[in-house]
Amino acid sequence: MEQALLSGFENWTLRVRPGTSKKVLLLLHGWTGNEDSMTIFIKNFPEDYWIVCPRAPYPAIPSGYSWRMPASKGTWPTLEMFRPSVDALIGMIDRWSVANGLDASGFDAAGFSQGGAMTFTLGVLYPGKVRKMGILSGFAPEGAAQVLSSSLLAKKNIFVSHGVMDEMVPIIMAESAIQILKNAGAQVTYCRSDVGHKLSADCLKAFVRYLVD
Repeated sequence: MEQALLSGFENWTLRVRPGTSKKVLLLLHGWTGNEDSMTIFIKNFPEDYWIVCPRAPYPAIPSGYSWRMPASKGTWPTLEMFRPSVDALIGMIDRWSVANGLDASGFDAAGFSQGGAMTFTLGVLYPGKVRKMGILSGFAPEGAAQVLSSSLLAKKNIFVSHGVMDEMVPIIMAESAIQILKNAGAQVTYCRSDVGHKLSADCLKAFVRYLVD
């Protein structure tokens, strides 16, 4: 299996693992992460995917990167805070796919923690572009429920995983996100496990099964 190679595209820094088909899977890191953060999972994912791990555009404090501009400590991101990154990401993946002879008219996305909230926002703002979605130890950004109609996510099956002992993003936030998704017509595949703020081995296996199905 090929490794995820460091590359640049326009003003983005990416790790990219080539695939055997034209399918694209976007992997989004969490707060203070970077383009390397999600690569530990790549070896588990189907080889037909082209996997793209981008670096978020904003600096995080004390280090790493963020999908929203710096904000007051202790505040949860809103959907509008993520919108600039989401719009820029959609434009980038479209142009990157054309440059590589791929088709990103529909792609899959998954993210961890803040990256999970970004994945949620991608699906909300661009439901016609994002097919499968993995929200891993993530949450629904504030304001998401207000922009979702009762049928916006109809026929989508969305994967959510969370740790029961997660102190960074309490599990009640995952369950709230699940309810918001269901209210918008989505089916949800939910994996919960007795871990903290991480993706457990069991939930990783469940997520891989979700991608393959």
